[in-house]
Amino acid sequence: MTTEIVKEGEFTGWQIWPNEPFEYDAAGPFYFRTDEKGPVAAFRAERKHMNAGGVMHGGCLMTFADYSLFAIAHEGMEGEYGLTVAFTSEFLDGALEGEYIEARGDLLRKGRSLLFVRGIITANGRPVLNFSGTIKKKRKQPS
Repeated sequence: MTTEIVKEGEFTGWQIWPNEPFEYDAAGPFYFRTDEKGPVAAFRAERKHMNAGGVMHGGCLMTFADYSLFAIAHEGMEGEYGLTVAFTSEFLDGALEGEYIEARGDLLRKGRSLLFVRGIITANGRPVLNFSGTIKKKRKQPS
């Protein structure tokens, strides 16, 4: 999938998927890159991500985890489109407004069409969600 480099702000130099409006405009914005530790996805927690209890909504964490599956597996996707076919997660703690939210993980196995990924999301370094999932590579249908 096509990526775009962010040109300004806190995440200058990070990448986005410009053709994923839900993950950038509605739920995020979410960003990814590869650094010296490997693939990483991140965003800054905003009020729109919080629930009435003052912590990040669980649906937001799971949405970011799903995004992170693809960020972690990005190299293994070889430019192809993919779909999440399995996803599991465990909530470990709550994330707060203003915190730096980061996901790191591993591409455990890459087959011809399936990729198996696991990761952990942290808030200012504190573990908040453990996740794993399976991606099915699929050729993107022409528009």
